[in-house]
Amino acid sequence: MQYSELGNSGLKVSRLCLGTMTFGEQNSEAEAHAQLDYAIGQGVNFIDAAEMYPVPPRPQTQGLTEAYIGSWLKARGGRDKVIVATKVAGRSTELAYARPFA
Repeated sequence: MQYSELGNSGLKVSRLCLGTMTFGEQNSEAEAHAQLDYAIGQGVNFIDAAEMYPVPPRPQTQGLTEAYIGSWLKARGGRDKVIVATKVAGRSTELAYARPFA
């Protein structure tokens, strides 16, 4: 696996990043854990996530991707060995269930 420095952070991330936008919609928690295990076993240490995953965003599944990554980290440990790049959503009338207007 090849690694690159992430800006000036001193962090080295794998040149391949595991996308997780299917966790919680197309993939079960067990399947997500198996995919994470496989990726880490191949040297991937960079995981892409987002508050609005899985895609397509729905109130019933919003946040499951990050929950699955969290349960995997809790079970396996090693949080200091993976870089999780996540994103947050802004307030929207279409996605009010994620970030409601006050």
